[in-house]
Formats: sequence, C-alpha cells, structure tokens
Amino acid sequence: MTAILPSFVNGAWWTPASADGATAVRDASTGGTVAHVSTDGLDLAAALEYARTTGQAGLGALTFHQRAVLLKQMALALTERKAELYEISARTGATKADSWVDIDGGIGVLFTYSSKGRRELPNTQVYVDGAVEQLSKDGSFLGRHIYTRLPGVAVQINAFNFPVWGSLEKFAPAFLAGVPSLVKPATPTGYLAEAFVRILDESGLLPAGSLQLVSGSVPDLFDHLRLGDLVAFTGSASTAERLRAHDSVQTGGARFTSETDSINASILGTDAGAGTPEFDAYVRQLVAELTAKAGQKCTAIRRAIVPAASVDAVIDAVRTRLADRVVVGDPRVEGVTMGPLASLEQRDEVLRQVERLVEAGGELVIGTGAAEPGPGAFVSPMLLRFENTTDDAVHSIEAFGPVSSIIGYESLDEAAELVARGGGSLVTSIATHDTAIAAELAGRISAFNGRVLLLDRDDARSSTGHGSPLPQLVHGGPGRAGGGEELGGIRAVLHHMQRTAVQGSPEMLTALTGIWHAGAASRPGGRHPFRKSLSELVIGDQVVSGSREVSLDDIETFARFTGDTFYAHMDESAAAANPFFPGRVAHGYLLVSWAAGLFVDPEPGPVLANSGLENLRFVTPVSPGDSIRVELTAKQITPRETDDYGEVRWDAVLRNQDDELVASYDVLTLVAKEPAAA
Repeated sequence: MTAILPSFVNGAWWTPASADGATAVRDASTGGTVAHVSTDGLDLAAALEYARTTGQAGLGALTFHQRAVLLKQMALALTERKAELYEISARTGATKADSWVDIDGGIGVLFTYSSKGRRELPNTQVYVDGAVEQLSKDGSFLGRHIYTRLPGVAVQINAFNFPVWGSLEKFAPAFLAGVPSLVKPATPTGYLAEAFVRILDESGLLPAGSLQLVSGSVPDLFDHLRLGDLVAFTGSASTAERLRAHDSVQTGGARFTSETDSINASILGTDAGAGTPEFDAYVRQLVAELTAKAGQKCTAIRRAIVPAASVDAVIDAVRTRLADRVVVGDPRVEGVTMGPLASLEQRDEVLRQVERLVEAGGELVIGTGAAEPGPGAFVSPMLLRFENTTDDAVHSIEAFGPVSSIIGYESLDEAAELVARGGGSLVTSIATHDTAIAAELAGRISAFNGRVLLLDRDDARSSTGHGSPLPQLVHGGPGRAGGGEELGGIRAVLHHMQRTAVQGSPEMLTALTGIWHAGAASRPGGRHPFRKSLSELVIGDQVVSGSREVSLDDIETFARFTGDTFYAHMDESAAAANPFFPGRVAHGYLLVSWAAGLFVDPEPGPVLANSGLENLRFVTPVSPGDSIRVELTAKQITPRETDDYGEVRWDAVLRNQDDELVASYDVLTLVAKEPAAA
C-alpha cells in the first residue's frame, strides 16, 4: 500500500500520471509508509458534473424505498469484508474497540437509514410535509409543503478520526434523498475510506455516479460549486469559517453545513458524591472519552465540571481507573487498550495545545504533557486542573487527543454558566439521580448543545455514552460546534432536499403528491376496492356506504358490552348539562366500529390485515335517531420493495343524515400486490 492512493471519479479509479509532490501517509504506530496521496491533474469540475448528470439520473430513477433497500445491501457487503477494514484500521492507531465504533458504527448507519427509509418515507420520490392547508372556503384551493431532492452533488469533507463512520453518516442520508455524494476524506486516514469505497464499487450496488471519492487535496473544489450543490464539512471551526466565506456559498447558492471542534462538557451532579452509582458512572464515562480513539473525537469530554468538594475525589478515581484499565501501545499488540494519535503532526499539535492550557493556568494532575518515546504518535492520557473556572483558555482551547480539564463549581447556576462559556457544543452529559437537578441543568444548557445525555444508575448500563452520536438523533450543535445538523433520522435526509410550498386544486395536488385530496376525482361504485390487489387499485377508488340509524338501545348495549358507561352516553340530564352534547350521544368508538361494518367487504381477498388507524377526529355528536354513513377512499398506495404486499392508506369520512361531518380518520391496511391465483 505504498503506491499512490487512487481516487474514484467519473465511474473509474484514477491516479495521477506522476508521483512528484505526493504526500506520504504513515502508520500511526510504526511510522512506516502506508501510501502516498496526490490529486495532481484531477479534474474536479468533471467529477462534480458527472455526479450532477450521471449520478442524479441513476438515483432519480429510484424511489425512497428502492434506495433504502440498496443501503441495506451495501451494509451487508461491507459486513462480509469487515475483517479487511479492521486490518487496515489498525494502521490509523485504532484499537479493535475504536475500529468497532468506526467501522461497525458506519455500517450500522446504513442499516438504520435503510430501515427508517422504508418505515417513515413513502415509496415515491416526493416527501409531503405537514397537513393540508385549506386556502378556500369551498375546498377548491389547497396548500401543502413538499420536499424534492436537490439537483446537485453533496460534497462531504470528513475529518481524520472516523474515516468510515464519518463518511457513511453523511453518505447514507444523501443517498436516501437521491443526491449523489463526492467524498473527500482527510489525508492521514484516507486509505481506510478508499478501502470501503472499493468494496462498495466491487459489490456492483452503487448506481453510477452516486458515490465518488477524492483521495487528496481539493484546492479549487469550491470554485466549481453552484446552486443545488451542498457541502457537509467536519473539521476545525477556523477551516469551516474560511470555507463558508467562499463566493459559491455566500452568493452562489451552494448550501454549507459544518460540524466542528467543540469544547464539550460533562457535569457531575451535587447529589452524586463518591460511592454513588452516578459518581462511578461519571468516572467510567470520563475515562472512556479520554481514551477511546485516543481522545480524537469531536464529542469527547473536554471539560469535567464537578462540585468543588468532589474535584480531588474525581481526580483520584480517574487516576486509579487509568492505571487499572488503560495500556497505551500499538493496537495490534494483545492487551493494548489505547493506540497512538493518527499522525506525528496530530501528536505535536495536541502537545502544543496542552502547553497553551498549562501556560493559561492549568495544572497537569495526570500525565506528563510529553510525547512517548519511539517512532509512533503516542501520548498518555492527560487531565488538567483549573482553579480559575472563568479562565477563557479552558473554555476555548481544545487539545484534540486524550486530554480533558477538570473544573469545580459551587452552584448549579455556576455549572450551567460554565457549560455556556464553551460557546456551543455538540454534547453535554449530566450525571445525577436527582430529577430536579437534571431538569434545572437541562433547561439551562440545552440551548448551548446539540445533544444532552442524562446519566444515572437506571440507564448507566444501557446508555450508549456521552461521545456516541446515533443515526436516530441529531448530531451537531450551535455556535462553535458549527451550527449544522447531521443524522437525526429522516431530518438528515430532508437536509438534502428543498421544501417548497405548493398551491393548487385537489386534483393537481393529488397528481403531484401521490396522495388523494378531498375534492379530487374519486371512483365510487363498481368492484369493491377491497377486492382489488395493489396492482389493480388506483388512488381515488372509493366505497360509499348506505346509512345506519343509531338507537338508544344500541348505545346502551355498547356501553354494557364494553364497560364504557361514561355519563354522556348513559345519563340524559348530565349529558345535556355538558356544553358539547345535546343530550345522550353515541360512543365515538361505536361509530368507528359501525363504519367498518358499513365499508368492509368480508370475503378473503387481497386485503390481508388492518394495521392501524390514524388522525381520528370526532366532530359532530350523534344522538339517538341520527343516522351515519361512510365514504372510504384509497388515499395513498405504498408497495413494499421486499415483500409481496404493501400498505394502503384510506381516507375515511363519517357523515350524518344532514351531511354534517361526524368523524374523519385514516385507515391503514396491508394489501397483496397481486391477485390470488385462480
């Protein structure tokens, strides 16, 4: 692996014609050369255009569900060859545990977005956001919000610390949205990103142009960006600000989001003294964040904020746990639990920042502040103590390695103020078993954080930890942390799409969204819709029932049978005194049950099951002697890509004898894709 690391662009693997000027990338433990990196002669403009044309065409032909299925298949392809990635990952300084977070974590993101895409998105190419807005009295003019995919390329600039997870956590939501990705990994560990991209290329699962990789520098990349493109950057705050200032972002319309360095905090509650489960969990978490990935995590704990009376106890407990649990060395050696930093340059940068912290008043109470001997980028864990809690340095200087600072506080107000001094963080954790303390601190600090973790004895074992972003939850933070937002489930998908307000007639909105709107064409009569498979059913197919009169005996029978003897159904005078009822009225659930009896076709057939009922609203009370009827209309049809059935959402409307709206709701059914064989 000492040749020039290739890039994957324009549908092929590319290397420069000459190795002149190539950068050497070295093994973090041994210093041996792993690869050389150069992009001399690479046409970035052509790569971007390939994504906008070929990549957009391939992804645009697929629905959300089809893309989601491909994500799962990619996850399986990477899983099959995971051992190769682990072997390469060790060269970056990662232990097996570190590699698990990076490699398995990245694969897990693919699995999660595959699942969420099929469960939470329609099997279409347009996502509808929110309810219908009635813009006219007669319902002939409506408004909705829709999301459609951006027409450009998602440029993903990643940090060195998580070459697999950092890439896949950006790639997965972009792919699901239908936007092609151009990935630019950090040079020190880019060879691991190249390895996973090669596996995906060899799997044959990638639609052409959907994923490209640039191994090396991209000096003129931003000059070629335009409206419809977006950049997701992970790295330093200073670099993010420089990139954000580029004309392509400021005036050219390219979107820019960033996730940058962050002075994260962890607060020990005043109730969590030595010997409590919360104290022990706090120390375990602090040591884990000091040593996992050798502290090279944007979410690592940089400030341990503890009650002043507990500072010495925490220092002693951390020192003991480090001595008992942490062995620094080459991660390929049995028994090593913390590897080196990613490069000698990174080691030297960390030590420079530690020196700055010491000069600003920090006292090294654990660790030496010096490099370990040998060719590798080794340092030992370090903890600094700051007596001056308001010193700007401890709240602004980040040593991006196994380094944290401990600060004492006297009150919860002070603890919250110390968190805020970080200027915006990705995450703060609170270790307490006192719900009042948790509520007060969380209320005070949430505005300064993208995520808050509450740690106590009840969740200490199951907690994924302070420093672990999850694909279901937002990863990002305000202020210094970049102001961006990655992950967060479908929210991250929508970041790659444009939300647009659309206005029009029910017929037009039905055609645009694939969802039937009241007032659009419907098809009552003929063969009952429940006799139609998905391949036969059409949006707007409808059943209009006959009427059924509700008697007082029906109401009392239902009350006795169900046990629901609420006074509005059983006591005439009490019901009449209620401002919402004219007297005794029918149970809402009686009406919903009767509605099913009015619209259901009982014979076995394509409808396999009722899977739910949503958005139920009772509008007009039904008195004894009133009648109800129901209109049931096929509202949305969602085939499942991997099953022989899909979901049909039906619009159900109940009306009384005066044509007044009684109730409305959505009925969900599972329906076979094809008619049963004769």
